[in-house]
Amino acid sequence: MSPFFVTSLLFGLTFGQTASLCAPSEYIIHVEKRECAYCLAINTTICAGFCMTRDSNGKKLLLRSALSQNVCTYKEMLYQTALIPGCPHHTIPYYSYPVAVSCKCGKCNTDYSDCVHEKVRTNYCTKPQKLRNM
Repeated sequence: MSPFFVTSLLFGLTFGQTASLCAPSEYIIHVEKRECAYCLAINTTICAGFCMTRDSNGKKLLLRSALSQNVCTYKEMLYQTALIPGCPHHTIPYYSYPVAVSCKCGKCNTDYSDCVHEKVRTNYCTKPQKLRNM
């Protein structure tokens, strides 16, 4: 093996272990209410990416704190509210959603995140669509 290849490989392994690829990512949320005439497609940002975790194969030998599984989660976020078009007067036409400002690798906070991986949910509209850009 060439010295350049070995150096590149070591650099990649070292840098790959310390750098996370957790960052705000563009995402489209589709929101609709049964009473309203339209579905609203909202462009927003969510936290997504890769975070280093520890292998829990030796869980009987390690302290519980050493078994933490970090996830890509919100460091800073703000909430915005959108108006769903075509709603009758007796319906509340507003929908609030989080916007990721910055992200971090850390423990999942159940106060504002769904920390359980559920079955794949569809993210599409069944009604005519209106687009709202952030």
